[in-house]
Parts: sequence; structure tokens; C-alpha cells
Amino acid sequence: MIRALTLCLICGWLAGCAVNPATGRTDFVMMSERQELDLGARYNQEILKQYPRYEDAKLQAYIQRVGERVARSSHRNQLKYVFTLVDSPDVNAFALPGGYIYIHRGLLAYLNSEAELAAVLGHEVGHVTARHSVRQQSQSTAWGLLGQAAAIGTGVGAVGDLTSAMGNAFVRGYGRDMELEADGLGAQYLARGGYDPQAMIEVVKVLKGQEDFAREQAAKRGEAPATGGYHGLFDTHPDNDRRLQEVIGPARALAGGNQEVGRDNFLQMLDGLVFGDSAASGIRRGRNFYHGELDFTLSYPQGWQLVNRPDVLIGHTPDEQAFIAMTLEAVDKRLSPAEFLRQRVGNQRLVAGEELRLGAQQGYTAVLQGQSARRVAVIYRGDNAYLFVAAVKGRASLETEDQRFLDVIRSYRPLKAAERKLAEPVRLRLVRAKAGQSISALAKDSPLPADGEVQLRLLNGLYPSGEPRPGEWLKTLR
Repeated sequence: MIRALTLCLICGWLAGCAVNPATGRTDFVMMSERQELDLGARYNQEILKQYPRYEDAKLQAYIQRVGERVARSSHRNQLKYVFTLVDSPDVNAFALPGGYIYIHRGLLAYLNSEAELAAVLGHEVGHVTARHSVRQQSQSTAWGLLGQAAAIGTGVGAVGDLTSAMGNAFVRGYGRDMELEADGLGAQYLARGGYDPQAMIEVVKVLKGQEDFAREQAAKRGEAPATGGYHGLFDTHPDNDRRLQEVIGPARALAGGNQEVGRDNFLQMLDGLVFGDSAASGIRRGRNFYHGELDFTLSYPQGWQLVNRPDVLIGHTPDEQAFIAMTLEAVDKRLSPAEFLRQRVGNQRLVAGEELRLGAQQGYTAVLQGQSARRVAVIYRGDNAYLFVAAVKGRASLETEDQRFLDVIRSYRPLKAAERKLAEPVRLRLVRAKAGQSISALAKDSPLPADGEVQLRLLNGLYPSGEPRPGEWLKTLR
């Protein structure tokens, strides 16, 4: 009892309170505005290493203009907001403390008007004005300090890497209460900035469509659907979600008679936008991977899935019990491929080593012994070293998948001339819908044979079964 009382007194001593500029509530925070700005600036440098900017100066400037228009109507319009389009196919957007806001081109592709873009950016501005990241960080810090105090009293305890945890939280979002609050604030900023606040509902419909499609795909694979996500989880259609309507409702009273939507101009800005993988990260096509800039291709076993990130390419079995990851490093030409691998594994033992000769490329592969054995390999090509690490999880042994791991490694080769086209990204292209033209007909030319029709419906706000009106602009994939 005395220990509990002591902890409560420590908590009271540590606590800081501040009036929230957006809500007027008194919040528990442990960070000044200056510290918030400094934290955002530091994280911004790290984020841009993980998520590079999309190389389109005109589109970047457009997103900055739309974002600034919304931010001028916010509760913290004195901040210097920076809006960035990142080169990632993920359907996401997020904000750092102090006004650094990012939208992935993967989400941008599914929006259908400038007002919807403003809604996404306004939602993220809402996170900044309500200081959601600061409040979350303060609560996490308080728990960490309490944990340290408890460790002093008990002699037991460990404190995790708070900075890493908070950085992950910024990107992945918040709980539904904070997401709804950001929706409500964003809708107000939309209305005050001259946009139609209904666009916030339209954006949630876009995300709900993505969620429903992902659930259907998971059911086909016999998997449990993922939960949560950007904007929180909505169990009903957004038009019927009571809490969403309650937080956005007040914004409608702020709207004047001529609230802007801006569909056609927005769609023209998206013409040519990369969809899915970019040339810089390489292109996944079925079970094959093509990289034009680095001039190589890899093949994976039938049914395997590929995860493509800027820093790693991962192939894995459908049950995720076996995987092989490939990363790129600078080659040290003083070392042979075998010496390179031995240096990387340090004091661990390599067995069953063998040289790899893949055309003009040299490499080395071996098994890294341990409680969970792994297949490792390196291939030298020019100034690059392609490093492979393969392993299995659960009760399976390396032997059950090792031949398939070796097949992937040995599939590495330069691109053939006819494959160069396969290393080019898919892009959005606009067409005018003709009378009687259906999404199904447009999807016949889609470069995404598996779910081309569904993707066109999602891209054009017509999921699950809508059809276009004659004369309107449609996004297609080429």
C-alpha cells in the first residue's frame, strides 16, 4: 500500500498539464511546444530515409498547396506545415509532431477529388493540432518512468526503446477515439478552407472498401482478416456509423453555399502516377521479380508471396513459415564471396559451403548452424553484394525448404532484352467513360490479371459493383 502511494505521488510530481489548442481540454503532456517541434524535425530526417519522396515536383507542390489551404484554417495555423508525398504503394498517411505530414502515393491513387485529398491532409493536421502524438508520447513516458520507479523498489524491471516505439506509432496511427477526433477536426478545417466536409466521409468509404476487399481476400485464403488500421475500424458503412457522423456533423454548419470538390483537376494531376511497385524498388509480377535499374530478375516457387520494401525483398510461403530475404550492400572487393559471408556471420559456424557461378556472376552459399539453421548466400555483381538469408519457423527444419531456397538464389540473372518492359511500373492513365462501357470491359486490358476489375472499382470509387457514368473521367492502369 505504501509502495502504491509512493508511485502515485511520483506520478503526480511528474505530470504536466496543458490546455489542448484544438479541443480546449486539459491534457496530460510532458513536452513543450518547442520540444514537440524539435522531436518532429528529428523524426522527419529518419522518415525520409525510410520513405523517399516521390519524384514529381509538380505533384509535390500541388499537395503542399492543398495542405497549406487546410492548415490555415486550423487551430495551430502558426506552425510551418510540410506536406510530403512519399514513394510507397501503402494505403496510408501519417503526421509527426510539429506539422510534418506524409501521404503515400498508394493512398493518393484511390482518392477521387481535391476535397478528398484535403480531407486526408486535414485529418492529419487534426492529429497535429490536437497533439495526439505528444499525448501518446507523454503517457508512454510516464509509464516508463513509473516502471523505473517500480524497478528501484523491487529490483526487477526493464525499459524498452521508447523512441523506436513512438516512431512506429506515428506511422501506424492511433486508437479509434483519436482517429475520430482527427476526422472531426479535419472536417472543420475542410469547411473553413472552402472544401465540402462530406469529403471526409468519402475518404472513409475509400478506406472501408479497402478493408472489405482485404477481408474477402483473407477469407478466400482461409486466413483471419487483419483488424484496425488507418482511421480505425468501422463495423458499419461510414454513412451509418453513428460516432463518425457525430464528429463530422458540426462541420456541416460551417460550410457555405459553394464548397469545392475539384474532381476533374485533381484526376488530371494523377495522370501518370506510379501504381504499386516503383522502378526504384523493383517490380513484382506473379512469382517473379524484375529490377531494371539494377538489371536482374529472381523467380520464386509457385504460390509464394513477395513483400517489397526499399531496404529488403522478402519471399515467403503462404503460411509464412518459410521465408528468404534479400538485401543489397556495397561489395568489399578485397574479400572473396566466401570471406564476405564469414565476416558477416562473425564467430558463427558455416557448413556445407559451395561456390556459386551464375553466368558471369560469382557467389557463395552455406548453412549457418544454430538452434534454427539458416541458408545464407551472397552474389557479387559490379559494386553490389546481394545478400540472402533464408529460414523456417515453427517445427519445420531447414531441410524441408532448403532446395527451394537454393532455387531462388540460383535464379538470379541479368534481365533479357524482352524482360525490360516487365521492369517498368504500372501507371494510372485517365480515359473518358463511353456510353455503355463497363468496368469489366475496361479491366480486360489491365496489367493486373488476378484482380484487375476489383482494383479499377476501388480506384474509381465504384466498389463493389458500381458502373461509370458516360463522359466522366476514369482511372485505368497501363
